[in-house]
Amino acid sequence: MREIVDLNCDMGEGFGHWVLGEAPDEDIMSIISSANIAAGFHAGDPNSMDRVVKLAQTHGVAIGAHPGYNDLQGFGRRKINASHEELVNDVVYQVGALREFGRRHGVPLQHVKLHGALYMEAAANKELSQQLIDTLLKTCSNTSIFCMGISKTYEVARESGFGVVREFYADRDYDNSGSIVFARRVTRPDPEEIAKKCVRACKEGIVKTIEGDEIKIEFESICFHSDTPGALENGKAIRSALTDAGVTIAPAATVLAQQ
Repeated sequence: MREIVDLNCDMGEGFGHWVLGEAPDEDIMSIISSANIAAGFHAGDPNSMDRVVKLAQTHGVAIGAHPGYNDLQGFGRRKINASHEELVNDVVYQVGALREFGRRHGVPLQHVKLHGALYMEAAANKELSQQLIDTLLKTCSNTSIFCMGISKTYEVARESGFGVVREFYADRDYDNSGSIVFARRVTRPDPEEIAKKCVRACKEGIVKTIEGDEIKIEFESICFHSDTPGALENGKAIRSALTDAGVTIAPAATVLAQQ
């Protein structure tokens, strides 16, 4: 049974005048405890980073850098064939940018969470995950990384002594391996159904897979996506259901400290 959990969402996912997702960041920020802020490569720009960090500061929400592939056109959901060194350098660049906006507004960087196809590539690639974690240990050792519990990223972070937060995905399907099913286009879910899914995961540690089976799941944070249709309704339903079930919502650093 999980009695305290982080609730995170990907934020600031637009660029210039273009905004992805139905709900304003301002509305979603009031629901969550941790924000993964797009840092310029798959979405986001200096003005959006500044704006979202200020929103997080106002709402008392912890911030994390959300670096992805350098793929604005594909929203970071297409794999880019590049060396591990190039990819890790791209992450360092994005994390550094977001961290400076945090310093500007007095908000420490809590975590790093890779985006989209880069998240999935690192999950399956131990060598990439090792180089990433080794670099984060040098550049921001007091943060943590968000990832799936079955991922190589989690394995490497634990072995290296780097802070790590396992995620449960409210608005994504799972397969029998315990991995989320990667999707480029997501349909509108039923908010009440995904809220029930989250409560069951917290109370019973179980999720139903696309194969129709039930598997065990362990996590410290629940994620929903701002670009999923109905994101605001989804977030509200999740938060309400968790609170009603007696589950406390707190930033990931607080959840880790209480384990």
